[in-house]
Amino acid sequence: MKLTYDSRHNVAYLRLLEKSGTVRTIQVSDELNVDLAQDGRVYGIELLNANEQLCAEDGGRLVVRDEAAGREDEIQLAAA
Repeated sequence: MKLTYDSRHNVAYLRLLEKSGTVRTIQVSDELNVDLAQDGRVYGIELLNANEQLCAEDGGRLVVRDEAAGREDEIQLAAA
């Protein structure tokens, strides 16, 4: 899994799978697209206007939590 952010275009992309073939994009809303792999699994999630979506509720913190291990890591995202 990989999260990338393009500050020039204010777009974030969460890639869940390695690319193998073509993907099909479903527009969920004006600010959210979901890419599906050929077998129907979610390949990635694209956030348009990403600053507002990623920083809205938690002040721009990205929290990665491993529930089983009881571990939590935090990354401060760039300000909007």
